[in-house]
Amino acid sequence: MRLRSIVLIAALPLAMLAQGRRNAPPETPSTKTPAELRAEYIREHYTKAEYQIPMRDGVKLFTAVYTPKDHSQKYPILLMRTPYTVGPYGSDNYAGRLGPASEKFMREGFIFANQDVRGKGRSEGTYMDIRPVNPNKRGPKDIDEPSDTYDTIDWLVKNIPDNNERVGMYGISYPGFYAAMGAVDAHPALKATSPQAPVINWFIGDDFHHNGVLFLAHAFNFFSGFGRNHPPDGPNRDRIEMKTPDAYDFHLRTGALANYDEKYFHGQTEFWKELTQNDTYNEFWKSRDLRQYVKNLKPAMMSVGGWFDAEDVFGPLNLYKSAEAQNPGAKNMLVEGPWSHGGWARPDGTALGNINFASNTSKFFQDDIEFPFFLFHLKGKGDGDKLPEAYVFETGRNEWHKFDAWPPKDAKWKTLYFHAGGKLNTAQPAEKAEAFDEYVSDPAKPVPFTPYIANGMSYPYMTDDQRFAASRPDVLVYETEPLESDVRVAGPLKASLFVSTTGTDSDWVVKLIDVFPGDTADPQPNPTNVHMGGYQMLVRGEPFRGKFRKGFDKPEPFVPGKMDQVAFDMPDVFHTFRTGHRIMVQVQSSWYPLGDRNPQKFMKIQDAKAEDFVKATERVYRTNSAPSSIQLSTID
Repeated sequence: MRLRSIVLIAALPLAMLAQGRRNAPPETPSTKTPAELRAEYIREHYTKAEYQIPMRDGVKLFTAVYTPKDHSQKYPILLMRTPYTVGPYGSDNYAGRLGPASEKFMREGFIFANQDVRGKGRSEGTYMDIRPVNPNKRGPKDIDEPSDTYDTIDWLVKNIPDNNERVGMYGISYPGFYAAMGAVDAHPALKATSPQAPVINWFIGDDFHHNGVLFLAHAFNFFSGFGRNHPPDGPNRDRIEMKTPDAYDFHLRTGALANYDEKYFHGQTEFWKELTQNDTYNEFWKSRDLRQYVKNLKPAMMSVGGWFDAEDVFGPLNLYKSAEAQNPGAKNMLVEGPWSHGGWARPDGTALGNINFASNTSKFFQDDIEFPFFLFHLKGKGDGDKLPEAYVFETGRNEWHKFDAWPPKDAKWKTLYFHAGGKLNTAQPAEKAEAFDEYVSDPAKPVPFTPYIANGMSYPYMTDDQRFAASRPDVLVYETEPLESDVRVAGPLKASLFVSTTGTDSDWVVKLIDVFPGDTADPQPNPTNVHMGGYQMLVRGEPFRGKFRKGFDKPEPFVPGKMDQVAFDMPDVFHTFRTGHRIMVQVQSSWYPLGDRNPQKFMKIQDAKAEDFVKATERVYRTNSAPSSIQLSTID
């Protein structure tokens, strides 16, 4: 085969290659695309078979297995479980790619097993979104995702020829959730798992809620297709279409949250109802918090995430931290790069939006981190055992770093306080009398989350220029003087706001921003005509629904006009604010339609009507006894 020949020739010494050129006739360059060549390679080197694997309760799960045609050795199994279907179906219809993104996997040789989870695709049973762990399984009818994974692995190692009884799991986003679930009460044959952007908690920080704020644009777009009426092994056929590229206008015209089911879902999407009706951190959400079950970790685990993952920054960081806290001595690894959702599995990770990272970070991860991890743990080959505890990319400097813990053990807190005139520095405010900045938050004119028209949750928003927001009267801005030396932030952030509102509930959005010097050069070429001089790069932004300031399971109204504290953690960053740059913090009370609108009245937001949405005057205090601030975890 042509592709096979190219691989073999590339390994020959240069002298032999030169001699071969003198003796061989000239070759006609292939006109086939890389995807076509990859598909040819898979058909030539793998045999596909389809199975209905029985679970302990008798339900059968559809699984497509690709086995190397070379039977001279035994191979480990790489398992991926998904709710998105494992088509194309039919033993003669081959997938166009096998395994993780790097083609090294399919050329090295693994047995690839792809499974439709219970109730999806061609699998039997009833599907449940983020099915919780059942900690009290007593009989064969008691199932959960860990038991389905266990039964699947047990069947595979006993029935698939030429396997070496070593299994790995991987998956991105929802499949990442299943890869994490596989580590709970793991089958002895499961030796390594890599949950990538895994769902961990859909109320506190993953995907559809951030600190109680519904991520409206993302939730609507996702459930407009997923979970609605569609054929079991085909694309969604009843997807809701906005019929406009402008999500801001679409959602504002839709109005109150209660209108979405009436206008669009019509009761056909069960989880949309569960998502909106369970508006506090109740047992529904608590039972689905995976962190509490990551105990007695047996397989090596590599959690993977992106610093700019619009869908899920929270998941991989908190899975790693929870596993670390509950499994001392376990092989537990974290990888974080400058990626959007799943960006590490794409061909090029050189840039996101207007920000360039100076190298192909995705290719580096695929070939130098992910492949060695599985190669070592499943085949005992290579130097994957030398991978660090944390392999993380530092934005600002655009460098990869290795740490033996995350956050780094030598990290120290630096507090930046808000001051009059929009100043931000390390000096605690001296004012004794009441001092504050204020703005009017109007739900009819919420602050947009992008400076451009977007039809949903735009992935580049997490590095977007924030100058459009800084100019609004309903956004407070605080910034440092130009930095005299680099400030390296490595770890979580803590926002501490002393606030009051004329309403009885309000949201508080805090954004950490890197302000570039005015003479920063524009990129060359510059197809989008972006101006980097004075660019306000979003490094991290996070909302918080004020009624949860005493606890996510204990909503409490504000007393109008009375000062109270809203303090919350923001997801980790690894970013250097370079010499000459400024550190900026913006504070606002809406971020639309990324987050749903707060009526600014203490109530169940899903029950709010148009007349319930009211303006509110928001104050942020900056006195010696009420010093609003942001804390940064910094290293030298």
